[in-house]
Amino acid sequence: MSSDHITKLTNCRLYLNNKLIPQDLYISSTTGKILDAQASFFSSRTQPTETHNLGGRIVAPGFLEVQINGGWGFDFSVPSPRYADDLAMFSREVVKSGVTSYVPTITSQKAGVYPQTVPYLTRRQTRDSSYGAESLGAHCEGPFINPEKNGIHKKEVLQKPDSLAKIKACYGAENIDIDPATGRARITYVTLAPELDPSDTVIRELRTRGIIVSAGHSTASFEQMLRAVDLGASMITHLYNAMNQPHHRDTGIVGSLGHREGGEGGFKRPFFGLIADNIHVHPSMVRVAYEAHSEGCILVTDAMMLLGKEDGEYEWTNGEVIVKKGALLTLKGTEGKIAGSSATLVQCLNNLINWAEIPVEEALKTVTSTPARMLGMQDSKGTLKVGADADLVVLSESSSAEGVALSVDQVWKFGTKVFEKKEDRTSQIRARL
Repeated sequence: MSSDHITKLTNCRLYLNNKLIPQDLYISSTTGKILDAQASFFSSRTQPTETHNLGGRIVAPGFLEVQINGGWGFDFSVPSPRYADDLAMFSREVVKSGVTSYVPTITSQKAGVYPQTVPYLTRRQTRDSSYGAESLGAHCEGPFINPEKNGIHKKEVLQKPDSLAKIKACYGAENIDIDPATGRARITYVTLAPELDPSDTVIRELRTRGIIVSAGHSTASFEQMLRAVDLGASMITHLYNAMNQPHHRDTGIVGSLGHREGGEGGFKRPFFGLIADNIHVHPSMVRVAYEAHSEGCILVTDAMMLLGKEDGEYEWTNGEVIVKKGALLTLKGTEGKIAGSSATLVQCLNNLINWAEIPVEEALKTVTSTPARMLGMQDSKGTLKVGADADLVVLSESSSAEGVALSVDQVWKFGTKVFEKKEDRTSQIRARL
């Protein structure tokens, strides 16, 4: 007799191989994994512990958010005595939006900040659904970026990424080097300006430590970006934003998305983050980027600590003031300089579906399998294949004159339901009466 707690999700459409397939799904909250129905039930005749009828809704892998700065008043870049508690609060809140795993972003800071923050953001060794969403290790966005494209990053803390020693001195060697206990570095990926490293060594050194390198906040030319990819860079941070805009004779970083793959050097077009919040990037340019390299498109929110907060004025980490009006965040005292976002990932997903005029089953990869591939976690995250983590989102789908809209009804983490929309719970209670 198995001691596994097994859940069967039935009457649902599973997101498998970029298709929505009517099929049941079996998951275990004991192992936190997706189960093989054939081996577990039809062969051994094991019965599920519980069954959930989802009424034809979509079951997709939990969303992966690879660029988010904070939310609900918590900023990943600000050390505090409450950091661990605030991080736990954030994880329990963000999971309600369908995000089951995230890469927390630390913006450009003085060297002393990283040893006080990065260790908290390291991926947990325990598989406990009660924590909510799961951190997959830190994304350090700067300070090794170009001051000409600093955005709202403070120029006085910026540095050139021209030696590994300088990067270790800033982030801390203990955060850069591989931890023997986990087999990986604490930092998952770094955004830097590749044109600022004339030695061409830093990208390679980071890659040998398993750290992903993303080009961003940069004035890199097309040729410099191709060289960065050749050295090991595999990602572009928030495409279009904080970089030279493409010109038909000088395409810059953006042009790498149209470069032919293969060839003598085996060029592979990079992944790219795209903020489809209707603020950072015009809908037509979202479509252009997606159609140029759909397999590399990763939707991100770049959401700030004001995600989940009321409209108003709020002090940022560097002492400046950010004005929140809906999803729009701007820096006070400037002519509308964008200061991040407070949109959710499902909102960005809905925008992409309607702007690019693509089916739901095509768009879902931008928040599931594609970010998982970028992180090298495609066997455990962003997929519903047998043996993967049972991180799931249950989505309802509606259509109107404005287009298609997905909404998050349920979220499961490691095989346990951690969120259910209030309306969904109410309808279930009525169905039982």
